[in-house]
Amino acid sequence: MRFAVLKFPGSSCDLDMFHAVNDIVKADVECVWHTEADLSLFDAVLIPTGAAYGDYLRPGALAKSSAVISQLHEFAASGKPILGVGNGFQILVEAGLLPGAFLMNKSLKFRSGQAKLVVQNAETSFTSGYEAEQEIALPFAHAYGNYCVNAETVTQLKDNKRIVFTYKDGNEDGSTEAIAGILNEQGNVLGMMPLPERAVEAIIGGTDGLPLFQSILKNGSEQHVSQA
Repeated sequence: MRFAVLKFPGSSCDLDMFHAVNDIVKADVECVWHTEADLSLFDAVLIPTGAAYGDYLRPGALAKSSAVISQLHEFAASGKPILGVGNGFQILVEAGLLPGAFLMNKSLKFRSGQAKLVVQNAETSFTSGYEAEQEIALPFAHAYGNYCVNAETVTQLKDNKRIVFTYKDGNEDGSTEAIAGILNEQGNVLGMMPLPERAVEAIIGGTDGLPLFQSILKNGSEQHVSQA
């Protein structure tokens, strides 16, 4: 299984994502620049955090104009997994691959630290390595972490088990229904604000992010075997 770490101008944590997959999960991974990317060569796409295009206008707003976004839509339609974390989540929302919008944190300040989360759906290709209702801790670092959706969308997300992670520790940034991560309708695109790639080694603050990458690899590899 081959992973692509998709880079935009301002992506700043691509090497963290590369390290998590290459050195810890031991999977084939390549960092690809958005203007040169051929996503058809890959089996999974990872969009790291940072500040794409300097978060000009709003986070992810300019990234959605990149030519690679049409490829990303085709990739999602094919059923292959896409993971966007932090700014990557914001890009997926701006690109229309996930619903909602992002506002500044309720404090109007950048915040970072460890977020306590609850795994709401452990039956996805991203979370099969967790248990339902498992509590985990992942780092976060964002100024626009206030994820907003209307009541109708919240109902749809809940009814279809598309809310994957929720905040347990107070939801200080104000996200609707304490949402920390959601899926698309097809279930193969996950956006989340906390940063699992920063929690794959005990020495850097825990390993609660590791099962996510292992789940993608395991389920993707099994899918390849079943199609062979």
